[in-house]
This record gives sequence, structure tokens and C-alpha cells, in this order.
Amino acid sequence: MKLKGNIVDIENRKIYKGEISIENGKIKNIEEKDCKENHYILPGFIDAHIHIESSMLVPSEFAKIVVKHGTVATVSDPHEIANVLGIKGVEFMIENGKETPFKFNFGAPSCVPATSFESAGAEINSEDIKSLMANPDIKYLAEMMNYPGVIYDDTEVLKKIEWAKYYNKPVDGHAPGLRGDELTKYISAGISTDHECFTYEEGLEKLKKGMKVIIREGSAAKNFEALIGLLDEHYLEMMFCSDDKHPDDLLVGHINQLCERAVAKDIDVFKVLQVACVNPVKHYNLDVGLMQVGDHADCIIVEDLKRFKTLQTYIDGKLVFDHGVSNIDHVEFKNLNNFNTDKKQISDFRYESSAKQIRVIECLDGELVTNEIVENATVESGNLVSNKENDILKMAVVNRYQNDKPAIAFIKNFGLKEGAIASSVGHDSHNIIAVGVSDEAICNAVNLLIENEGGICAVSNSEKKVVPLPVAGIMSNQNAETIGKKYSELDKMAKQMGSKLNAPYMSLSFMALLVIPALKLSDKGLFDGGSFQFTNLEI
Repeated sequence: MKLKGNIVDIENRKIYKGEISIENGKIKNIEEKDCKENHYILPGFIDAHIHIESSMLVPSEFAKIVVKHGTVATVSDPHEIANVLGIKGVEFMIENGKETPFKFNFGAPSCVPATSFESAGAEINSEDIKSLMANPDIKYLAEMMNYPGVIYDDTEVLKKIEWAKYYNKPVDGHAPGLRGDELTKYISAGISTDHECFTYEEGLEKLKKGMKVIIREGSAAKNFEALIGLLDEHYLEMMFCSDDKHPDDLLVGHINQLCERAVAKDIDVFKVLQVACVNPVKHYNLDVGLMQVGDHADCIIVEDLKRFKTLQTYIDGKLVFDHGVSNIDHVEFKNLNNFNTDKKQISDFRYESSAKQIRVIECLDGELVTNEIVENATVESGNLVSNKENDILKMAVVNRYQNDKPAIAFIKNFGLKEGAIASSVGHDSHNIIAVGVSDEAICNAVNLLIENEGGICAVSNSEKKVVPLPVAGIMSNQNAETIGKKYSELDKMAKQMGSKLNAPYMSLSFMALLVIPALKLSDKGLFDGGSFQFTNLEI
């Protein structure tokens, strides 16, 4: 097989007319010669950090979509399903991914549960990490979110890192806002990347101290504009990632969109492609071709080097996407789940109080971080309730692994004027998380998810909608087009109910993420991410 067109040689910073000969899935020869084709041939894109589960798709369905955007591989942390099902969940992701030609590169989740301040469905300890690291299908130790454990020499945390070093596999970081001496110690433990930088200054310090900085642009967390100014000088130490990408966004684009935006800022195209295609392969030692003779034929044909519209995608020389059609087949699999809680009563969501003021989570659109603010309490019949006029809404996290009393807090900026929304995608332990204007609405939304053993839903004054997620309560067993359409309809309904957030369900899913400051809610209570301890709702 031969591919003809403008060959993009990233390493030698050269574009020339030529022909690529492919034999047995590998590049046999690259020849400079004249041809009539005007499209461009380049290595495929790689997402350097993503939780496949965030797409609400199993790996085989995820692959069918992203090859349309020129992505040939991912560096994937199965942290989400591991928090629900442990090693069994990691094995499901690996095996389902192997059913496709797509190059999934899974890591060993380092923080399951993410903290001891929430209820998860499983635990992965250092002995489990040892066995995972010995598995050739595991390429790296995934994001070490427990940075306090690294800084303060937690024995179990350091053992996990040592097993990664023993097997000569890289360690990913996760340290939002970490600076100064604490950052230096974190890096010296062997942690080599961070995708959580949210300011230029933070990214620059991490780069100067030897970290690789991954520019993240997902459905909720968007750091591209803050960090892209670093790329021109530091392109050899940077990568692109989405981290979390919801299905409706994934249908529109992937890493190709970041390339388009970077080139539009007049950043040299070779630097952009170094970040998008080359650096992840070299950092993680991926078995992905870089369009050199002898490499796997993992390459894409794009219309131009401005919009990067993908015409064809090849993986190991196999044409997996061709002019609008994905050639990756549907894979049959069995659903697996871990859901064990009974339906709730409205009274379960009461919060007895006579407080005058309360601590409130301020949700920031497009950010994982939140603020802690103080607001006047609204009390009815001794119960703290939502104040929809001031957009101070009640929020609940419900343990889905056993019957426990829901934890209650209040949140600003969700903007709902009626009803409630809820999700069993609640990072990191994936308990049920709900926000609503009344206890009754919250209860109805929570129970709708319990009935379906997982999903996302909206309950208004006149209707209710649910998107079931029967795979671990976080993924669908349907294809991207189906789930993307259903998700879009639910997103639209949440916005019709008053939400002004760009991605209300993605933002909701991070409101229980305790490792990101400042104020969050777990199933065990309100949590101060700055001091890393529980705090009081009432003041």
C-alpha cells in the first residue's frame, strides 16, 4: 500500500511531496517524489491524559469516534472505573480496548480511593500496584493526586511510586497550584508530568523544575488559553490532553481542535505537532509510530495544516477511518456494575439547623477548583433549604455502595430555577451527586438514578429525563452518536431549567472531587481542600 501527498516530517521540520510505502503494518519506505495529491500526511494525534470513562463510552466505542478526528492513541487513566470496581474494572478497560486496532495505553490508578474522606467501591494498594506494574499492558503509574502523601512521606504512597520506578515506568502527577519547595519535593519523588496547571506562572515553574506540562482542554477544565503561551519556547516538554471529554464534545473534535487553535495563534506548526504527536510517544515509551522507516504505520491524512480536518486515519497500516466513515466495529461485552443502595425518602435530605450563615461552594464555570464563600442561610421549619432567588441551591452526595444518610451542602452558580439534576458520575468515588431547588426534587432525581443503577438525569416541574449508564454506573453500553444525542438533550434541559454553566453535568461531576480545592462535598461531609479536612456547613 502506498500513501501519496505532502509528507510532514516533524523531526526534520520539513514538508515535501512524496510517497510512503506500507507493508505488514509498518512503513517500509519514504520517498520524496512529485505527486498530484495536495493533502498532508502526518503522524496521528495522541491524547496524553484522558479518562475514557468521562466520555460515557466504553473504550471500543470511544475509539470509533476519535479516529474520525485523527487520534490514533491515548494515555488513559482508568481511575474512574477502578474507584467503582478496582482491578476488575481496569482489566475490563484493557480487554475491551484490545478488541479494536486503536492504541490505548492504560496506567495503574495510583489513588483508589482518592482519599480516605469518601466512600469508594474498591481499593488499590501498593501490592496491587506491584502486580499492575508487572503487567506489560500497564504503561505508567497514573496521576498521583495524593500530593500531601508525597510531600509528607506517606509510606504507602511512596511504595506505589517505587514500584513504578522498579519497572522503569513513568509517574504522572496531579498537583493543582503546588509551588515552591513543596513542588520541588513532589518532583524529586519521581513525578514527571502535571496536567493540572491553571496559570502561566505555575506552568512555567513546573517546566523549569523539570516537569512535563500537559495542556488540558476538556469539557469542564479548560487551561489552553492560560498555558498556550508557554508552548513556543517549551514545546519539547509539553503535550496536549483532554482529561475529561463528554460525548457531545467528542463528536465535534478532539486533539485536532487544540492544534487548530494553536496554529491560529501563529505558533510554528512543527512545534504544535511535536506536542500533539511526538512528545507523548517519547515520554511514555508508546508503541506508536512517528512516520519513520520501520515504524508502525500510525498516520493520518488531513486536508490542511490549519484546520486539521481528517480525511483518513491509519493504525498499523489499517484504514480505520475513511472520509467520514469509521471502520472500527462494534464490540459485544457484558455490563459490570457496583450499585447497592436503596431508594431515599424526602426526609433524608433535611438538614436540621437554625444557622444564620453557611459555607457555600462557589462553582466556577470551566474550572475544577471552587471557592468557599459565606452566605445567609435560608431556614424553613428548622430545615436548611435552597434559595433559588439568590442561586444558593442544596446539594447532596449519596453513597451508592451502601445505605447511608446523604451528605448535604449548598452551592452557587448552578442557577436552577426549578427541579434538580443528578449524576452517578461523581469524581472520584462516583457516588450520586445532586443539586436542586427543593428536597423533593433532589430526592426524585436521586431515586431515578438508583432505579437505573447509574446515569445522569434531570427532573423539572413537568418532566424527567435520564441517560442510563449501566457500565459501572459511569459508562453507556451504546454508541457515541446515541449517547451524545441523549446527553445533549439532557444538557439542554438543565439549561432550560435555569443553569448558565457551559457544561452543567461535567461541572456537577467534579463537585465531590476532594483533591481539588477549595470546598467540596463527599458522601461523608463538607470538605476543605486547602486544609485537607472536614469543615462545618454552619458558621
